[in-house]
Parts: sequence; structure tokens; C-alpha cells
Amino acid sequence: MGMCLPCLGGAADDVVVTPDPDARRRQLAEAAEKRQKETTYRGVKNPEAVERKKKKQEEMEKQEMTGSASGGGGGLRWQVG
Repeated sequence: MGMCLPCLGGAADDVVVTPDPDARRRQLAEAAEKRQKETTYRGVKNPEAVERKKKKQEEMEKQEMTGSASGGGGGLRWQVG
């Protein structure tokens, strides 16, 4: 008769223990990062290739910026003759 409430016994195994706040925060951050990654690469067959292409593009832009800032001529040369 008294088994319908967890405090009266028998239901101690059914109680879900919540993790400490730091562990919970870490789990939420990992889940958010996973969701963000999934939405970023939605419809992309090869995400590694996309990352390599993006890094290469950034390198090229950085190289162009450093080349033009040093007075290198912008990459074009005039040739006469």
C-alpha cells in the first residue's frame, strides 16, 4: 500500500541523478558545438576539403595583404620589349 511514493521505499533506483553544474555546462557546450558543426556542413559531402579550401583562400588573402603592404607592386609587372 505505501509503495506508490518514492520516499516510502522501493523506488530509489528510479531516481535520476543530475550531474553537477560544471559537467552539465560542458555537456551543453559539446552538444551546441556538434549542432553548429552539423548545420555548417549540411549538404556538404566532404567537409575536410571545404576546410582545406577555406584555409588556402585565407592564406592567399593574407599573402596578398602582406605583399601589397610592403610595396611589392601588387603582383603585376610591366615588361617592355
